[in-house]
Amino acid sequence: MTIHYHGTPITGLAALAELAGRCFCVSYARPEQAQRAHELGQSVMLDNGAFSFWQQRRAGTITEAPDWSGYHAWCDRWLERQTTWAVIPDVIDGTEEENDRLIATWPHGRRGAPVWHLHESLDRLVALARTWPRVCLGSSGAYAELGTRQWHRRMEQAFNLLCPSGLPITRLHMLRGMAQVAGPYPFFSLDSSDVAQNHHRDGRPGERARRWDSIQCPPRWEPREQLSIEAA
Repeated sequence: MTIHYHGTPITGLAALAELAGRCFCVSYARPEQAQRAHELGQSVMLDNGAFSFWQQRRAGTITEAPDWSGYHAWCDRWLERQTTWAVIPDVIDGTEEENDRLIATWPHGRRGAPVWHLHESLDRLVALARTWPRVCLGSSGAYAELGTRQWHRRMEQAFNLLCPSGLPITRLHMLRGMAQVAGPYPFFSLDSSDVAQNHHRDGRPGERARRWDSIQCPPRWEPREQLSIEAA
């Protein structure tokens, strides 16, 4: 079964309550519903807020680095819950060495999951997948836009390595990737802010979440012909 993490904050306490029993993603950049998400949800994913920080830096609204020690401390409280896990700090446009240093200073062990960015080397992806019980995939660089032909070509390269026998060698989480839930990738879990951003359009947040949760990723990967990214 695919696990679907619905991003918060969800405006309106009644709207949030409609998602009782589902799974939530709470960002360090917007932590105000962390308590309620843990009261209502089956599982909670703690997001490090790197995407929000990256957007703010690109817009020029911030210049300082994120307070990762503060994120570590924030996670400490919530990781007491057995069904909660956290995304290890990452820098979307950072170097592999920079991101590896952030993994090395992570204090919560395997209660966290590292991020592999699609523009990084496939060697780093395989190394992370062989070391960690869960790895997050983040769209970045030339593959920042999910769902493009170029993005799919890169994902095909990645999954040919991650699923040598058809089954993934570790649990894979697609960041901001709920729209990919129908396949062809055998993700263990995905997250999206669709309910939070769009439930006001139809006033039915519970039904919107139900529709997502009813779609499951395939269990296996069917190897694809290894095309070059340029051929996309």
